[in-house]
Amino acid sequence: MEALGVIYEGFTLTAAVSLAVTVLLLAISALVSGSEVAFFSLSSRDQQSMRSEGDGRDQAILSLLEDVDSLLATILVTNNLVNICIVILTSNIIDTIFTFHSATFEFVVKSVLVTFLLLLFGEILPKVFSQGNPRGFARFALYPIKLFRIITYPLSYILVRTGGRLSRMASRGTEISMEELADAVDLARGSSPQEHQMLSGIVNFVNTEVEEIMRPRIDIVAVELTSTYEQVKATIIESGYSRIPVYDEDLDNIKGALYVKDLLPHINSGDEFGWQQLLRQIYFVPKHKKIDDLLRDFQENKIHVAIVVDEYGATQGLVSLEDILEEVVGEISDESDEDESFYERIDANTYLFDGKTHIVDFERVLRCEEDLFADVQGRAETLAGLMLELRRDLLRNGDMVEAHNVRFTVQNMDGRRVDKIKVVVGQSDE
Repeated sequence: MEALGVIYEGFTLTAAVSLAVTVLLLAISALVSGSEVAFFSLSSRDQQSMRSEGDGRDQAILSLLEDVDSLLATILVTNNLVNICIVILTSNIIDTIFTFHSATFEFVVKSVLVTFLLLLFGEILPKVFSQGNPRGFARFALYPIKLFRIITYPLSYILVRTGGRLSRMASRGTEISMEELADAVDLARGSSPQEHQMLSGIVNFVNTEVEEIMRPRIDIVAVELTSTYEQVKATIIESGYSRIPVYDEDLDNIKGALYVKDLLPHINSGDEFGWQQLLRQIYFVPKHKKIDDLLRDFQENKIHVAIVVDEYGATQGLVSLEDILEEVVGEISDESDEDESFYERIDANTYLFDGKTHIVDFERVLRCEEDLFADVQGRAETLAGLMLELRRDLLRNGDMVEAHNVRFTVQNMDGRRVDKIKVVVGQSDE
């Protein structure tokens, strides 16, 4: 060995202890590396089987997988700390046993030996083995991983938090702005109207508030808590809705929702039937909540309808899952919907619209450019709201306003509500 510039100094007790510790650390490295493959190779079918069997170890494994970021951080931190210790100890063992005349040759020997040990015994072999039996290896590694999770928690916590922050910072740089998405939709105008409407709905989805799509308070079909069973059935039959809000005295005091399917077993009950016992809890949402967040709430809570309230808790309207979906796919009609149009064309330039017609639908009927009235509509979403914005006063029969060469006239009132609006296009008093 002296010919190679290496002198053997003898195997000391210190070297023996260091070697034993290195072997132990190499075993830990193999265990941790194999567990990484084992835990993350469990398929959905494997996890479903583990849930149904009810084994305690399987439940603990599933619990670890619920926080994937923390589990991965534990594995990475443990593996790196162990590998660093292996490198240091291996270098110390070599320095104790041998003396090198060439620093370059010493560096090459140490690098090759450590790399070989870590790759073969700390990475390749355990990962190949765990890949063949991920569930068995995960059970075997469960308790050591839980122990390492406790030991490395401070470092793992910092790693998870830092990684999350860096990920958010990186995503900000790659996000496509809403303006860019809108431009992309404009480029797709050559597609069918339905496709263009769906693309527009997707782009605007995250910025749309509940208030913009809700059914206003005045249009809510609800029953009073003291109504008789016959009155309740009559309301359900007349409205065709499957979920009816129930209030006490006024709509600001919603007590719950009545589901038609809950009434079916009692359909032949008499008027004395206490239908109030079937009330379900109803979901309340603020009017400025984004509809993408509301859709997520609906999915998580398995509900289809919610009451919209303002900052004082007063009822503003009602929103359903169907309302949200219609923002993307357009109008959804079922067999209970009446086939009624929201407008009537009187002649080439004259129309009669419902007061509650949405401005976007109105613009589509008139085939005018989108957002034509954006400069005057304020927060209005309907034709009646647009007239209120323009007139700045309560509306009465015969009231008239003009905007962008379109004349709006209140044709019919239902109490204080604008029922019908006459629209004349291309005429002006000027």
